[in-house]
Amino acid sequence: MDKANNHKRFLDLRKAYPYFVFQSYSFFRTKTSLKITFLFDLAGKISFRPELEIPLRPFYSDPYFTDALLDNLAFQIGMVELISYWKAACPPRVVIRAGDLDTVQVAWWKKLYFHGLGEFFYLNGIQTDPEHFMELIPEGSPKVRATVGLDDRKVLVPIGGGKDSVVTLELLKEEKDFTVRPFLLNPREASLRTIDIAGFRTEESVVVYRRLDPQLLKLNAQGFLNGHTPFSALLAFVSALTALLSGSRYIALSNESSANESTVPGSKVNHQYSKSFEFEQDFNTYLHRYIHPELQYFSFLRPLNELQIAALFSRYPQHHLSFRSCNVGSKTDSWCGRCPKCLFTYVMLSPFLSQEKLEQIFGKNLLKDPSLEKIMDALDGKAAVKPFECVGTPNEVRAAVLQTAEKTPAVQTLPLIQSVLQTKATSGEDAFYVLMHHWNTEHFVPEVLVALLKKAMKR
Repeated sequence: MDKANNHKRFLDLRKAYPYFVFQSYSFFRTKTSLKITFLFDLAGKISFRPELEIPLRPFYSDPYFTDALLDNLAFQIGMVELISYWKAACPPRVVIRAGDLDTVQVAWWKKLYFHGLGEFFYLNGIQTDPEHFMELIPEGSPKVRATVGLDDRKVLVPIGGGKDSVVTLELLKEEKDFTVRPFLLNPREASLRTIDIAGFRTEESVVVYRRLDPQLLKLNAQGFLNGHTPFSALLAFVSALTALLSGSRYIALSNESSANESTVPGSKVNHQYSKSFEFEQDFNTYLHRYIHPELQYFSFLRPLNELQIAALFSRYPQHHLSFRSCNVGSKTDSWCGRCPKCLFTYVMLSPFLSQEKLEQIFGKNLLKDPSLEKIMDALDGKAAVKPFECVGTPNEVRAAVLQTAEKTPAVQTLPLIQSVLQTKATSGEDAFYVLMHHWNTEHFVPEVLVALLKKAMKR
């Protein structure tokens, strides 16, 4: 990637498209669905009209289904949706005509945009800073915070189809006093299999469909800027809307403690920024001040690391052949077997599942593939930068590899294992033991659910 050329393109596009407008939004309720449409304008030259559609369910009750609530949440969702379209040309001025923002909100959104686009700026070689990348100019009317009471026995669980959300869903459904509802945004086959195997029907679940404006894809093909955006922040606001519509007090994510680690060491550039505890803190503060004072957004798995989650997942063999975490193979519902996500997931599960079972899941033994050596170097910390994927820490990778080598001596001669064994700083048993008994105290998990998680870890 020609970073110098991309930075010049960044500057040229900002001159050609000096402003971006969040013009308006609308919501329309039919007998079967709620539709929300947003209107964004790029310097008076290009318009974008992305949409959300939420199929209606009997548990979306009228006391919560108010115009004031929909008006506020549609605006808030539009504020995070706009960043996908702003990044095409990165205009220096962003005008918000759809609603009002106070000074605290302006600072909050600028922080989310800047750090949520950290990977986008880094990979495109864009040199900017939190002060100058954007001026946020509110020109609309203020919104009303909802105060209607929520049910503290109802919990929404976002499902992505990977191992982490499987663990959260399976554990939370054990809490008999809670009504657990899966939440799926643009559900894929793996997500639908997850809820089906866990014993939930689609009709019992919250489902949302998001449609990108195809004009954005055309701009990408024409050479406008493109890259990673904070998708999990969009998920957060959409889940807040559906939690309120269903009267649910809790939204339980499945983000682990390693999501807090920067992808580029020594910087704030983090592929998983909107999955981090910092974002979770910021989002809860925003929720309580501007959306609903009782709504709680937390990651149920935040106290745990990737190895502990893999150990829990290994207890659910009914999900082993159906889960998917590979972004490359997402369109074909497969594991590509060539990317950092595939190798990382394989390595995390290796201490807990046999190599034969892993070959059955992934279609081959990834530890025998010499073409993955550079990816292993990036995962275990030899490379300067971690892969820009949702993967864990080098510490977790090294501990998993060393434990696998101890458990299965036959793998010790494999090139991917040898690479890690030659640079180990501690014994696999020591590192593995420490990680398997770790408990991260930075979390927002309600006390009753902390007890459930600790009980599961002691089994």
